[in-house]
Amino acid sequence: MNQMKANIYTTVEQNRDLIIGINDFIHDNPELGHQEFKAAELLTRTLAEHGFQVEKEVAGLPTAFKATYTSKPGGPVIGLLCEYDALEGLGHGCGHNLQASSITGAAIALRNNLGDLPATIIVFGTPAEETTSGKVPMAEAGLFDGLDAALMMHGGDRTTVDGKSLAINSVDFVFTGKAAHAAVSPEQGISALDAVLLTFNGIEYLREHVRSDVKIHGTITDGGTAPNIVPERAAAKFLIRAADREYLNTVVERVFNVARGAALATGAKLTIHEGKALDNKLNVQRLNDLLLENARQVGAREITPPRQSTGSTDFSTVTHRVPGACLRVSFVPFGVSNHTREWVEAGKSADGHAAVITAAKAIAGTVYDLITMPDVLQEIQEEFKAAKSNKLP
Repeated sequence: MNQMKANIYTTVEQNRDLIIGINDFIHDNPELGHQEFKAAELLTRTLAEHGFQVEKEVAGLPTAFKATYTSKPGGPVIGLLCEYDALEGLGHGCGHNLQASSITGAAIALRNNLGDLPATIIVFGTPAEETTSGKVPMAEAGLFDGLDAALMMHGGDRTTVDGKSLAINSVDFVFTGKAAHAAVSPEQGISALDAVLLTFNGIEYLREHVRSDVKIHGTITDGGTAPNIVPERAAAKFLIRAADREYLNTVVERVFNVARGAALATGAKLTIHEGKALDNKLNVQRLNDLLLENARQVGAREITPPRQSTGSTDFSTVTHRVPGACLRVSFVPFGVSNHTREWVEAGKSADGHAAVITAAKAIAGTVYDLITMPDVLQEIQEEFKAAKSNKLP
């Protein structure tokens, strides 16, 4: 093993208590998107204490940050992204405490060992992954444009890389009808709830006539106030996903037309509120392979091929601008889904702590390879350009 890479691993071990302390603090202090003030303060303070130049509230986001270290100008610029928001009512059921701590650990290990190697390491704190997304406005502000590559970590039920993700649109349908007494004079009312229910039924019929990769799931967010009042207002939220942005756009319009038809059928008025829209991930297999090879080198457990069933991520926005890859590190039993109580409980377990240290080593080792193997970095960038040109999922 290269001595400098061995020294990077040693530095991670020497900072084990610090890294696990960050993990446990964020785990015990769950904060929702754009409210992660404790996490952001801890991360920025820690990085500043270890020689990073910190910029807070980047892209106008109160809990986003950018922390930069340049060992020597002129080398590759590598971005390390971390998330630290929790799930409402559950806590860290997506394991973002593992992300923030392992990325910080990797950054510190690189800072202490690059010496005179020309390179720049930038840690991006990206809030609100679970809700409105911090990466989208950060990308629109150009914060990721100067990177040669971007890496991220996520917990998992196996150790693997993300080969793909689904593009997603979020939408709220709000129907406005007319209230009336449901028993005495229902003919005078217009039921907004009927429009919502017709929308759900129409989408069920739509499912038969879209591609198999399309996922549409919704919930009623307002169903009226009382059963003896014709509902004057009703609303529903839907998430619509597909393997690529171009096809998803056509499906979204068809879903909108279902809601428009429901409004026409009932006489209700429809208001459409479009939420976040994320692209599918652009895959760079050479970068995925490098990341997983580094996971093998540090003894990561339960290594498997990429998942075939996947969701959506705002990291995809970054991968349309620079080559990006996310390492998933095993810390829960195989088959245990995220967004569950099991993930919360495992976040401070021995397995959770081991995953944090493993990820810090693997991420830092991958960055070291990107810095010291220019031919590999060139291959990655050429594959990225091809994927972007072809718009392949």
